[in-house]
Amino acid sequence: MSTSENRQTITDPAALDALAHPVRLDLLRFLMSDGPATASECARAVNDSPSNCSYHLRVLAKHGLVEGAASTDGRERPWRATITGLSLDLDSDDPSTVAGATAALEASLQLDYQLAREHLRHRDRLQGPWRDVDAHAQYGLRVTPEELRSIVERIDAIVRPYIGATRDDAPAEAAVANLSLLAFPRPSFGGEPT
Repeated sequence: MSTSENRQTITDPAALDALAHPVRLDLLRFLMSDGPATASECARAVNDSPSNCSYHLRVLAKHGLVEGAASTDGRERPWRATITGLSLDLDSDDPSTVAGATAALEASLQLDYQLAREHLRHRDRLQGPWRDVDAHAQYGLRVTPEELRSIVERIDAIVRPYIGATRDDAPAEAAVANLSLLAFPRPSFGGEPT
């Protein structure tokens, strides 16, 4: 069983600007995969201070990406993501949307590689099964645009049932894991792909 997906395409330049900040993006990712959580819990997850996380959570809330969640004790103020995923419109006719989407995607890539570097620095602390499943794979493909689209769509179909924000049937021993996918044409030796 899974929760219904609420994936949104973010086009508002102010919301895109908010997402271009690595801490905000990390907070949103954490809340989508593991929330709801208080600012203090978020701070531990993203390695920042509770007061800074509280500020960034309020910025995300201003754009409707997070909201306050019900408190179990009435004292704590947990936050939850209002979306389960997001898409960026890099092909918009609006240059400010494209600029904002590009900046948010650059922040996302920066965060992905920061998380990967942190993992490598602390990999020796992982226990057995988790240590055995990390992966880094790079493939130099020779494909048409249609073939590359098909590959990405098939990988997405495999991964989608495991998305933390929508998965309600995860086993007790499940933990949050990061999986990134980059797919893009490389300039050929003779110039851009045609």
